[in-house]
Amino acid sequence: MAAESNEKIKETVRKGYTDIAQGKSSCCCGSSAPDRLAGAIGYTNEELEVLPDGANMGLSCGNPTTIANLKPGQVVLDLGSGGGLDVFIAARKVGQAGKAIGVDMTPEMLNKARVSSSKFTEKTGLSNVEFRLGEIEYLPVADSTIDVVISNCVINLSPDKQQVWNEIARVLKSGGKACISDLALKKPLPKNILKSAAALVSCVAGAVLVDETIKMAKQAGLHDIQVDEKAYSIDVMADCNDPLYRQVKESLPEGTKLGDYIISINVSAFKNKE
Repeated sequence: MAAESNEKIKETVRKGYTDIAQGKSSCCCGSSAPDRLAGAIGYTNEELEVLPDGANMGLSCGNPTTIANLKPGQVVLDLGSGGGLDVFIAARKVGQAGKAIGVDMTPEMLNKARVSSSKFTEKTGLSNVEFRLGEIEYLPVADSTIDVVISNCVINLSPDKQQVWNEIARVLKSGGKACISDLALKKPLPKNILKSAAALVSCVAGAVLVDETIKMAKQAGLHDIQVDEKAYSIDVMADCNDPLYRQVKESLPEGTKLGDYIISINVSAFKNKE
């Protein structure tokens, strides 16, 4: 029953992001004004100006490439890469000697990202990006091959978050680092929101308490786990007219807002050196 339920959640998420990729919906974890959101959560103009058109889809809740402090020559893996925003930014930071790999389970998102790859090469001269179809619970990546794993507002969508953290630990090289931007709970959400498909796709219903995230990272074998709560409010991201967020906001108890329940966090953790 649990496996069947997990598959239903994945299908709900996949359909939601297919609609976003096809322009039938927007906003999700982001904003109807992607550049405004990107600036509010830490992306610089220098990072954004080299992006292919359409790569920034307003689906972010942080900038994991900044906390990763990427170096030339590193191999970076982005979980749930969407239109390729963080993959392209990471690719520029690691240079031609490095590589940036994106994994996404939605074919329509991958198609957008792959089309953008040639435009990215034209702008930067770099040809060091790759996009792979796959689920973040079962990454299409070999053991111990990644220097840095990043993810941006995606792990909250997974119905099996412990398995995602296990996979992060598996693919990281000895001494490798995970840098995750995500949403977390301040307190449990109302039950009616937990059952809402709109809340799931808009990155709300799948969020867990910060302590649970730390526990899962430790269980996966990672150490030196640091969690930074971002100063900006979830309500900045929710400030849009997208039907998904509107449904969620209308389901909240009277007098409350998303920021009363949800915060944005940056998580960093390391794999032991062998």
